[in-house]
Amino acid sequence: MIEGILTGLATAFTPINLMMVLVGCFAGTFIGMLPGLGPVSAIALMIPITYGFDPASGMILMAGVYYGAVFGGSTSAILINAPGVSGAVATAFDGHPMAKNGMAGKALALAAYSSFFGGTIGAIFLFALVPVLASVSLSFQSADYFALMLFGCTAIAAFSGKGQILKAILMTLLGLMLATVGEDPSGIQRFTFGMPDLYGGISFLLLSMATFALAEALLVVLRGELSSASSAAGKMSKTELGSLKLTGEEVKDIAPAVSRSSVLGFFVGILPGAGATIASFLAYGMERNLAPAKKKEEFGKGSARGLAAPETANNAASTGSFVPLLTLGIPGSATTAVMLGALLSYGVQPGPRLYIDHPSVFWAVIISMYLGNIILLVLNLPLIPYISKLLEIPRQLLTPIILFFSLIGVYLVSFNTVDLTMMVAIGVAAVMFRVLDFPLAPLLLGFILGGMLEDNLRRALLIWDGSWAFLWERPITATIMVITLLTLILPLISSLRDRRIIKPTI
Repeated sequence: MIEGILTGLATAFTPINLMMVLVGCFAGTFIGMLPGLGPVSAIALMIPITYGFDPASGMILMAGVYYGAVFGGSTSAILINAPGVSGAVATAFDGHPMAKNGMAGKALALAAYSSFFGGTIGAIFLFALVPVLASVSLSFQSADYFALMLFGCTAIAAFSGKGQILKAILMTLLGLMLATVGEDPSGIQRFTFGMPDLYGGISFLLLSMATFALAEALLVVLRGELSSASSAAGKMSKTELGSLKLTGEEVKDIAPAVSRSSVLGFFVGILPGAGATIASFLAYGMERNLAPAKKKEEFGKGSARGLAAPETANNAASTGSFVPLLTLGIPGSATTAVMLGALLSYGVQPGPRLYIDHPSVFWAVIISMYLGNIILLVLNLPLIPYISKLLEIPRQLLTPIILFFSLIGVYLVSFNTVDLTMMVAIGVAAVMFRVLDFPLAPLLLGFILGGMLEDNLRRALLIWDGSWAFLWERPITATIMVITLLTLILPLISSLRDRRIIKPTI
């Protein structure tokens, strides 16, 4: 193993591979900033470019594009409420309110530091625990995944304000219903109304762009904020836009959240099929539930913890997703599935023997991840004062730009005009929900978890001959279910306790 690590170090630090890390991170960052152009498309385009490369160089370049896109996806989420990648959706919940409150520079800096910390912790865990984590990942079965998805659904409490838990539940159910549109796991079409365009279901990119970017742009137009917002933006000072300083108190406040989220994100990332998006939602929900009552009220209004937690988790999860890819040959997401295809095209068979048969590829990719995190931080911090000037663009120009990128981003994925019609319809519905004060985050959470929840429940019931006994007879499943119940019960106990404390003073 030590010999393999030394080989990986020698490979990663060659001039050509250092350049691959730099190019991959730079390209990935800007791809991540553009709504619709996710890392999957970018890596797919990289495959023909890297055909003549050494396998290690090709994988280092594609890995750089991957976590560079995850790193950069927060920028558009924070500045214009249009997440560049799905893993940055939760970042928008508090990042965009911070930008609207005149703290765009601080929000971007906080995202950069959190991403660096999450990626660094992920790289260290990946370096130290790969063989052990591969066996842990293999021990997870459908029943455990079902329990994990159910646990994810309990995060709805994190996205609902005071007295809004019923609205959050209704939106989660709507998300679960939308996830059933299209072909079910047995190949039967559901809720497609005879439309071939719905056979593949509703795209997550379409839903996220419609509920956030499109709805935001439509609300600005409806409220008549174009002229007032542009004049307000013009009056913002450079210090408000470009301030990167975090006070000691802010660092102390977010440090526990960042530490917890990096560990959670990494371990969610190693589970095939989970990925950065679910990790970011779970981290946000966990921090919202763990926060003191005063801090809890800040979530959704510009909370530093609410921004740092998902940004840390999605970068840690991106690193963790390389565990099943490199050690088991199992892609944990669409992006790593494309990278699996690239590995096979190089004649490299991923699996338990990869770090023995191809140590230069295995260890060089892992080492390049940490180098990439340093490069991303160095690249992004100096650019933040300039990137944040997007807020100074008059709304008369910015709103059409948001609409253009949202619609074009969705169209370029499917080249289907029906998707654009659906997107506008969902965007209009999202505006109505916003006006009626329904939270939209639970809708996305239900949609993300819906498909995986159903697939794994079907498999679990099939394995257990239709019995629900797997919920308490499998130790891993039972443990997750207990944690899920505690997550649901503890906020209720806390609420009842607060009422008892307040009651004598009334």
